[in-house]
Amino acid sequence: VHAEGQGGLLDVAVDPDFASNRTIFLTFAEPDGDLAGTAVARAVLGDGRLEDVRIIYRQQPKLRGNGHFGSRIVFLRDGTLLVTQGDRQNYRDRAQDLTMGQGKLVRIAKDGTIPADNPFVGRPDARPEIYSYGHRNSQGAALDAEGRLWTIEHGARGGDELNHPEPGKNYGWPVITYGRDYSGAAIGEGTAKPGMEQPVYYWDPVIAPSGIAFYAGTAFPGWDGSLLIASMNPGGLVRLELRAGAVVREERYLGELRQRIRDVAVGPDGLVYVTTDDPQGRVLRLRPTPR
Repeated sequence: VHAEGQGGLLDVAVDPDFASNRTIFLTFAEPDGDLAGTAVARAVLGDGRLEDVRIIYRQQPKLRGNGHFGSRIVFLRDGTLLVTQGDRQNYRDRAQDLTMGQGKLVRIAKDGTIPADNPFVGRPDARPEIYSYGHRNSQGAALDAEGRLWTIEHGARGGDELNHPEPGKNYGWPVITYGRDYSGAAIGEGTAKPGMEQPVYYWDPVIAPSGIAFYAGTAFPGWDGSLLIASMNPGGLVRLELRAGAVVREERYLGELRQRIRDVAVGPDGLVYVTTDDPQGRVLRLRPTPR
């Protein structure tokens, strides 16, 4: 594992059939000399250890640097895996290059094979695993109650995005963006261009989004169907209320903690659990405030 900078272990996802197959999937930054790239492995959870560990996908090509690996795993309703991959930070133009694995969402089967109905299968100028492209650094992905895919990605200085990715579509980075470079310089050609998708919602200034989850439960009245977002800057939990595919309300919580929130999940009890991104690495359980 390339455990430098933003590398290391990136995501762990439990197979929907875990009760019968004990299978889990992991994404991590894989080293190759002084190069690295995002990789996906599957393994069987045995008696306190991982067994039969196999790498089923490797981002190509591997590159130098320690930033923007992504990465999240989502199980789509058809049983395939959707994996987010960052642009690797210093290689932003590769997000538009269909021969490169950087800045893409990829869709693979559980054994690593490429589904025949992927949008670029059969094109000699494109990698067959690509599902959508033009992404900067997606660190959150989830399905809503209808099985629709949503992702969230970091912008630069401004321009964090919520997207509803669809097969074969181009989400613009770095040609269009609502952010600017950290130097203050403009990036790309503006905020819109024909053939490139607009985000469903964006932030400026940023919220530095990481994990996301859709709320389903009754513990928090009025939250059913809301998208919950872990925010690392300024830190906290963001709730978006969605209606007909659009954001109609945003609320923020936990800002008083002054903590980077790395991930969020909804428990079977309907309560919300978040993890902090600090040396203590705490898990916090959230309950609604009594009224």
